[in-house]
Formats: sequence, C-alpha cells, structure tokens
Amino acid sequence: MSVEVVSIIVLCVIFLIATLLPIHMGVLAISAAFAVGMIALDGPAEDKVETIADGFPGDLFVILAGVTFLFAIAKNNGTVDWLVHAAVQSVRGRVAFIPWVMFLVTAALTAVGAVVPAAVAIIAPVGMNFARRYGISTVLMGLMIINGATAGGFSPISIFGTITNGVVERSNLEGSPLFLFLASFVFNVILGIITFIIFGGRRLIGMRDSGEGTLVAADGQPVPGGAGSHEAAEAGVRSGPAEQTGTLPSPTTTPRREDDREDGHEEEEAVTSLNALRALTLVGLVGLAVGALFFDLDVGFSAFVVGALLSLADPKGAKGAVNQIAWPTVLLVCGIVTYVTLMEEELGTIEFLGDEVAGIGAALFAALLICFIGGVVSAFASTTGILAALIPLAVPFLQGDNAVGAIGLITALAISSSVVDSSPFSTSGSLVLANAQDDERDVVFRRLVQWGFSMVALAPIATWLVLIVPGWL
Repeated sequence: MSVEVVSIIVLCVIFLIATLLPIHMGVLAISAAFAVGMIALDGPAEDKVETIADGFPGDLFVILAGVTFLFAIAKNNGTVDWLVHAAVQSVRGRVAFIPWVMFLVTAALTAVGAVVPAAVAIIAPVGMNFARRYGISTVLMGLMIINGATAGGFSPISIFGTITNGVVERSNLEGSPLFLFLASFVFNVILGIITFIIFGGRRLIGMRDSGEGTLVAADGQPVPGGAGSHEAAEAGVRSGPAEQTGTLPSPTTTPRREDDREDGHEEEEAVTSLNALRALTLVGLVGLAVGALFFDLDVGFSAFVVGALLSLADPKGAKGAVNQIAWPTVLLVCGIVTYVTLMEEELGTIEFLGDEVAGIGAALFAALLICFIGGVVSAFASTTGILAALIPLAVPFLQGDNAVGAIGLITALAISSSVVDSSPFSTSGSLVLANAQDDERDVVFRRLVQWGFSMVALAPIATWLVLIVPGWL
C-alpha cells in the first residue's frame, strides 16, 4: 500500500476516532503528522521533525488566538450584552422580529471573530428566554441562532472565513473571500425564512409586547391563548404563561457587572447602557474590520493590538480573557492543517488524488461527493476541522481540462459543511438542545434531527446545482 493511500486512511481514522470518542481531533492530527512523517520522510530525525514543524500554520494560530482574545474582552466588559439589548429594543416589542434579531446579533458576533459554538452558547440562553416569554417556538429560535452564527461565520475576519481563505491561499487556488461571505449569508437568510415559515413564525406576525405586561395583536387587543397552544406544541414550544393567558411573565433582570471604583466602593452598572468602554470596544471592532478589508492589515495581529489597548483601558475587563481564547479550536485547526500540509507538500497525496481523478474523468461528480462528505462528517464532528482538511483534498477537482470552478466548489463545500451544525450531534445543535426546557427536549431533539439531516441531504445538492454545475464561478 502506497504512502499516499496510507495518509488518506489515517486522516479518515482521525475523523472517525474524534467523532466516536471524546478525544481531541487536533491532538490526533499532530500525533499522526509526527508518526507518519517520521516513518515516511527521508533523512536524519532532526530534519524530519523540522519538516513536520514547518507545516504548522503560525499565521492561523495568531488569527485564531487574536480574534477570540478580543471577543472575550468584548464579552467581559458587557459589549455583547449591550448589543443584544439594543437590537431587541430596536424592534419595539414586535414579536415576529425577535427571532431575526437573534439571527443578526449572532451573525454580527461570528462576523467579527467569535467562534460559532461560542456565539451560540452566549446567545442561546438569551434567545430561549425570549422564546418562553413570548411563546415563540423553541425550535424556531434555536435554528435562527444557529443559522445566524453560520451566516456571519464566513466573513473575511471570522474564524471559518479565515480558515477557508487561508487554506485556499496556501493551496494556490483562486478564491473570493467576499463572495464566500455573501453566498453563505444569503443561503442562511433563505434558510431562516424557511425556518420562520415552517416552525410557527407566521403566527407571530402582528403580535407585540404592549409594555404593560400583555401580548397584544395588531389591533391592540390582548392575544387570547398567547401564541396559540396547539400550533406551538406542534412546533416544539413549551406551554407557558403567555400561551395560556396572553399575559407576559415578568422580564428577567438585565445582568449587571460590578466594578471596583477608586473610592473603594463597588457600584453596579447595567450592561444595557453604552458607556465609554463599550463604545471604545465597538470602535475597536469596527476598526479591525476596516483595517482588514480596506488596508490589508493582518487580522490576528490587529486583534491583539486592539485587545491590548482595551486591556490598558480596563484591566479588570481583560482579566481572564487569555484563558477564554478558543484554545481547543486553535489546537484543532492547527493540528489538522499541520497533517494536511505534510500530505500535500511532502507525501504527494494531492498529486496522487489528481492522477486518480484524471483517470476517472468525473470531476463534477467528485465535487458533489466531496460536498456530501463535508456535510455528513460535519454533522457529527468539527466544521473547522472539515474545512481545513477537505479544501486541500479538493485541489485535484480544480485542476485539468475538465476541472470545476475553484470559487464555486470552495463556496459549496463551505456552505454544505456549515449549515449542518443544526444537527443535535453537532456542538451548536447540542447547545440549543441543552437550553431547552426538560419537558420539551424530546420534541426539540426530534426537530433538530429532522432539520439537521435534511440539510445533510439537500444543502450539497442545492449548492452543487447553483454554484458548480453552471460553471459560472
């Protein structure tokens, strides 16, 4: 058996073990890179180790650590809470808009660098509280949050976007970061509309919070039965006070943060206020985006600079931010990229696959197959790991006379691998399930399974038909 085939088998085993067992995929990948490299490479041991280490993506490490460090500070100082509060206030109690507010807030968080599961973990409890307060389907709210996180996840300065664009650049492929972001955003907006229709969003149109403890219809009359108990139950909504009487439960108290003052006293400051520090954080996030998009500044180093300035401005707000860096994600991505780089540059696996595909002459079918592989594996395992591994392995389908378009395949693969995060076996889906009430969890689980695996079946076909088959990208 050739070393190229062995390296592919080892990669599949890595994904299989990490899916079935609670073992970190990045640890497996780095270990595999060392073991395979030491066996397959020629030369002294120290040269082999140096060659393996050269595949470690230092640029990705800086970006992943930098943006998650900055986001941790924004979370600590209340900027994230302020964004949620301001967004909900902007719809003036219109219930039908609240799921879309959660969609857009989560999209904004991932677009500026939050890891998708982290954004879902932050917004899901808030969104579920609003769902119970206004009789909104738990499934609808959960899917809108997940779709929002995925929609913003491929911005040029986001985690998914950085990984995808970085791998594309290192593989010397044609890419379009802006098209990748816009295509993913539009696809997830469409999914949001479908979700809104299927899971009871139409019942919410015209309802609003009167501000006096009641839920009223468009004509100002109290809503009898709240959001409609029969349809709500079918959609996976817990029957709460709003559904039974039309009377809203008391709103939860806005979280508060305690700051030590110079006089030694502690005062509580509501996180719903936009103070100077939160305004400075927002300016820093906007500056990071502007610098990356228009001045080609490195996202990772820029994020560290902004984070350092915010730390100087508020040392207490930055306390513990380093510990909140998404180290598991950093290790996962860097480990997978290290192993795939070894396959690509030293073992000749990519060239081997290219020869095999050329012999079959079925690049278009292979493109569909790789999108399905991305969707199936990502529904159970890490989307970040899939993106880092499958894009380099897709290079053979992008070369030769019958090659498919690079931008189309990369975008289709990215979307197919990310929209399945709604599966309850994926991190984002499991977070939504964990925030559901005990008596509705079985229904929510079934709905997420149905929706998640419909994405596994339909997203690759839809993206393949639109982005790859026409050959316009």
